[in-house]
Amino acid sequence: MRADRLYAYGAATGLLGDLLLGDPRRGHPVAAFGRVAGAVERLLWRDHRGQGALHAVVCAGGAVALGAVAEQAVRRSPAASVALVSAATWAVVGGSSLVREARAIGRALEAGDVEAARERLPRLCGRDPHALDADGIARAVVESVAENTSDAVVGALVWGAVGGVPGLVGFRAVNTLDAMVGHRSPRYLRYGWAAARLDDVAGWPGARLTAVLAAVAGDDPRGALRAWRADARKHPSPNAGPVEASFAGALGVRLGGTLSYAGRVEHRPVLNGAAGRPVVARDIERAAWLSRRVALLALGVTVAARVVATSVVAWNQSNRSNQPKGRTT
Repeated sequence: MRADRLYAYGAATGLLGDLLLGDPRRGHPVAAFGRVAGAVERLLWRDHRGQGALHAVVCAGGAVALGAVAEQAVRRSPAASVALVSAATWAVVGGSSLVREARAIGRALEAGDVEAARERLPRLCGRDPHALDADGIARAVVESVAENTSDAVVGALVWGAVGGVPGLVGFRAVNTLDAMVGHRSPRYLRYGWAAARLDDVAGWPGARLTAVLAAVAGDDPRGALRAWRADARKHPSPNAGPVEASFAGALGVRLGGTLSYAGRVEHRPVLNGAAGRPVVARDIERAAWLSRRVALLALGVTVAARVVATSVVAWNQSNRSNQPKGRTT
């Protein structure tokens, strides 16, 4: 059986596993990678970009190499190949956990329990929950759902379609490193620079595909595209900007504005400000459903792209092998 079809079966099964089972409570492979990356950081840390780049290469490169070795080990067994892709997809995709946490906060807000929502918000994003009222929490949740649909689902599927199991685990490794060391704190301003830039590069295609699919799957495709074109470049993140702007337009809400992270206040541009309304608690469920639809569409698009690309390559190789050879003297 062709490798592209084995990947398609494995990716679909892995995403279904995430939808049905979610993340394990203990022993998650991404958490294990985080512990290894933390140990490497303790050995390598210096307030220097070069040391941070070495950290990124060792950790992300090690993950890619491990994925390549595993893929090579099962290449002769179709069943094992499908199982490996399925397990890798399930391990790196986090759509169910994202939606579960968002919905839990949404239920608390709709029940009027703002304190419960504040307590749960740090599981989803790094905002200071005590600086937010009910609508501010709802906006933070919708923004987190939008950004993490790209980071935790679509980006992984894109790189899986490109590189198989090494692509899946490599993308998750890069994304995890960015979350660990890629922020602008005094400790990581230089050391985390390489991880942050690598995450920007790796996340670029997934973010654009997420923005397109949010427009396709949302309630207002024209509004999503309009907000993307008008506001995405205003966002400080090159990848979060298109995703959050497209989600804002698709849902008909305003995102962005003043944010607070552990006492540090940021004033970001408003996304979809001209056409959107303020986010309220009920928009969390709408964002969760949009995230689900985007994930399923992303699976179809990335698997189809891999199948088509493989077919084109095989067709070209067949044509070259069937061409008559020139005479030699």
